[in-house]
Amino acid sequence: MGLPESETREIEAFLFLEARLADESRYDEWEALWTPDALYWVPRRPDLDPEKEVSHIYDNRQRISTRIRQLKSGFRHSQTPASPMRRVLSNIEIAGTGPGSYEAGANFMLMELAIQSTRNMNFWGGRILYSLRREEGQLRMAVKKILLIDADEPIANLAFLI
Repeated sequence: MGLPESETREIEAFLFLEARLADESRYDEWEALWTPDALYWVPRRPDLDPEKEVSHIYDNRQRISTRIRQLKSGFRHSQTPASPMRRVLSNIEIAGTGPGSYEAGANFMLMELAIQSTRNMNFWGGRILYSLRREEGQLRMAVKKILLIDADEPIANLAFLI
């Protein structure tokens, strides 16, 4: 048996909000969506062991905060000004894993205009896996794992929030 419709809609709305905040470079609001023990991970392969192999991004909560400070500093030249971007989420699947805990997955397509340098339009696609938890009545992200279709190929700069 699945989640109640209202709970499913709340989780979907949270995922859409997280995507919009990242797209709009609303860094403080985006950072507030994370749990204290968060993990933000972009592996090169789905089965990669991050303790033994290099990932594109493997940030704990402190590193997420550092990433946000750098993006807000004006000295992260690869993102000054911030890339205009929009992402689309689809095929959202949600499962409850315990009281106030959820696993969710969504396919995504992200369009990014690299206005700082090449002015190229970059397309990023894949699957996002989320671990969500209710803390003090609010949904928060404990894990965001991005499985890029081309993750093990040479890729452009990932200096933004993917």
